[in-house]
Amino acid sequence: ETEVEQLQRLLAGMEKDHRDLLARMESGQAELERLRKAEGERAAQQERSSQLEKEVAGLREKIHHLDDMLKSQQRKVRQMIEQLQNSKSVIQAKDAAIQELKERVSYLEAENLEMHDRIEHLIEKQVSRGGSSTRARSKSEYVSRCGGNSGIW
Repeated sequence: ETEVEQLQRLLAGMEKDHRDLLARMESGQAELERLRKAEGERAAQQERSSQLEKEVAGLREKIHHLDDMLKSQQRKVRQMIEQLQNSKSVIQAKDAAIQELKERVSYLEAENLEMHDRIEHLIEKQVSRGGSSTRARSKSEYVSRCGGNSGIW
């Protein structure tokens, strides 16, 4: 009887161990399933993360390229502005030289006209020693009459 009792206790202990092991096995399977699911999600997240990293790298490259283009365009604009300013200075200097030449031409034309008038006057004086009808024009009259310009321009 003691042997039977021992066997029954042993059998009850074994049944209890069996139930404990079944519960542990189900718990382990549930944990394994949860880990597999989490691992699948982690793999999906890693794949998405990898995609995003590639996208970010591409965008950084595009930004770098655009920055280079922008700097190049800014350099070109600065050079163009500098060229325009230089051209303006050259044009202003040439305008001043042209104005000076116009004034000299006007002055020389006035002198030329005055000389012609004097020659005419002298010729008339020699031809007819008396009443001269033309009078010599002064340079200042001519310049004021032409407004400082020769009319050629």
